Amino acid sequence: MTKPFRLSDQNLEPRAVGPDAQADYEVVRQTLERITHSWREQPSLDELAREVNLQPIQLQRVFSRWAGITPKQFLQAITLDYAKAMLRDSASILDTSYEVGLSGPGRLHDLFVTHEAMTPGAYRNRGAGLAILYGFHPSPFGQVLVLATDKGLAGLAFADRGEETNAFEDMTSRWPAASYVEDRAATAPYAERVFDPSKWQADTPLNIVLIGTDFEIRVWQTLLKIPMGRATTYSDIAETIGNPKASRAVGTAVGRNPVSFVVPCHRVLGKNGTLCGYHWGLTRKRAILGWEAGLSEPVLETR
Repeated sequence: MTKPFRLSDQNLEPRAVGPDAQADYEVVRQTLERITHSWREQPSLDELAREVNLQPIQLQRVFSRWAGITPKQFLQAITLDYAKAMLRDSASILDTSYEVGLSGPGRLHDLFVTHEAMTPGAYRNRGAGLAILYGFHPSPFGQVLVLATDKGLAGLAFADRGEETNAFEDMTSRWPAASYVEDRAATAPYAERVFDPSKWQADTPLNIVLIGTDFEIRVWQTLLKIPMGRATTYSDIAETIGNPKASRAVGTAVGRNPVSFVVPCHRVLGKNGTLCGYHWGLTRKRAILGWEAGLSEPVLETR
């Protein structure tokens, strides 16, 4: 007999951030690569476990702790059929978002973000006079570099072990005239807030600062309108901002999104529903979409 599965039925806390979450992600990352290349074959739990040198029950526990669902249910959540189903709804969702804003009963933006943009002059000055604090922290999707100003979160970048210097240089090259001070104590609350769904509360919005060109900010603001469990395309975004021929420029702006995960550029798919293009790697993009699928409480069958 089967019964509907919902994430809310589980008495788990899979998304706590810490050493266990980092270790879990490494296992999940390797397993995702295997699933991605052979999802049509529906690899068994035993096969997946052997490839990460774990017993099947250990892998089952890691997945449950990390995502709140089993490997089989996770596999269902990240199939291309799921991605295409999200894509089919994208245009109407964006249109609705613009009609009702972010305060509608459907909670159109899951992180309850409030944002402001730096003035064009501040951007042209390449961050001169801007003080940015930074720190590296664990997350469910590997290590993250968090950057913050006195006005809020300004940057979030993923950095696997050994890639810290590259990630830091990539982010600081966007605002080379700013001053940077390492302060993990100041940036830790942002990392905890972003990756803990229990803290996504409307009465305590996450403040973010968007630093980019006028065009980039318009694209990033559009990304903020895409709710969890849905997706859009570069061409849809171009249509939404009133410049339907700017798909290529939109793609560039999406790739330069400095606040990954929070500004959900991972919810942008290719026109045919493929998971194309992600600055932090397609494996991580698949991991995030699968994690969000669990949070969206899809009804799956258990056997």
